[in-house]
Amino acid sequence: MQLTARAFTDALKTLQSDEELRKIQRYFKSGTGEYGEGDKFMGVKMGELFALAKAYKAMPLKEVEKLLESPIHELRAGAVSIMDFQARDMKTPPEQRKALYELYLRRHDRINNWDLIDRSAQFVVGAYLFDKPRDILYKLARSKNLWERRTAIVSTAYFLRKGETADTFKIATLLRKDPEELVQKAAGGWIREAGKQAPDQLYAFLDQYAATLPRTMLRYAIEHLSPAERKHYMALA
Repeated sequence: MQLTARAFTDALKTLQSDEELRKIQRYFKSGTGEYGEGDKFMGVKMGELFALAKAYKAMPLKEVEKLLESPIHELRAGAVSIMDFQARDMKTPPEQRKALYELYLRRHDRINNWDLIDRSAQFVVGAYLFDKPRDILYKLARSKNLWERRTAIVSTAYFLRKGETADTFKIATLLRKDPEELVQKAAGGWIREAGKQAPDQLYAFLDQYAATLPRTMLRYAIEHLSPAERKHYMALA
């Protein structure tokens, strides 16, 4: 099997379904700009796409980058899935992990949908930074680009896996007035998850900021609290 962008594209085409295309276009609100400008869709079930990406997980990064350059959403989803599989593989050497991280940041212009970020940021970015300075995440959190801001908070999911919650709350604090709903949802969801490990930090965050948080972010953050607690914090907003 040739581990090339062309071979992957040809294999993906065999999985195309007109019925799935209709479903995807409804789900992603194609053409609205909400999920990335200029996206086109082929119509492939995500489960089948991920299985194909796993089969191609040894693809060289120069070929992965070719997939990232495509306007076809599923090809870019395949690219970040291949990156994710490589980053998760315990046998991947440090220099390859660095190359994956650098490719992600360098081509963030093509990782421009919430699902592409959520599919790859945790292990490609977060895992790479776990034992390194994390300044880049704070830079991304201050970016004018909403997808870079989403990457900043989603990447901290790896830290949460390791029992570290501080960066999640700090980055959520930077994003607490973000105007974009897709960033608000991510920030609220991630501090909700961090709150499972550090409830005192979650309550402290909510006590300080609930009154000024966007309602979407607040709803996600308090989702697992008791009904009385949710009512209390929503009344502050």
